[in-house]
Amino acid sequence: MKILINQLLNELKIITENSIDFAKSLLYQNNDTLNFRTSEDSWSILECLEHLNFYGQFYLPEIENRIKKSQFSATKSDFKSGLLGNYFANMMLPKEKLNKMKTLKISNPIHKQLNKSVIEEFINQQNKMLELLEKAKVVDLEKTKTLISISKLIKLKLGDTFRFVIYHNLRHVKQAENILNNI
Repeated sequence: MKILINQLLNELKIITENSIDFAKSLLYQNNDTLNFRTSEDSWSILECLEHLNFYGQFYLPEIENRIKKSQFSATKSDFKSGLLGNYFANMMLPKEKLNKMKTLKISNPIHKQLNKSVIEEFINQQNKMLELLEKAKVVDLEKTKTLISISKLIKLKLGDTFRFVIYHNLRHVKQAENILNNI
């Protein structure tokens, strides 16, 4: 995949802003709604966001650190995705009928006692993401690499990491929207 960097960052910014707007709307819901699950083994709205908060705790500091330490200034107008990064990012995009994926046990929040602080943390993390998208404009999104949460052996281009994390957020925000619409 090849895309103009400004276009990519703008698209990711819009997705993130929409996620913030949705999360803010959840602050007006009651706890029964936020903790409702369609079945015993499905996630509630708060569990969807808690799952994203778990990954945000890894990726936001990782992205910020890599941007700060990057020795590669932005010089190109295009971003060319890596093979693995593009695969991971596209895998996260929500489909018409949300395809189920196995979640690592450590990042599975099912049946945790959660409250609206989960929403507040999610909003704070998404605001941090917007800040990082802005900061990323001055570094090379291809040469600057980040670690991934599941392996210390694999590094992705910063642009692919942004895509992966934000598409993953989008996926679970859509899941939470579906839960809310089916109550």
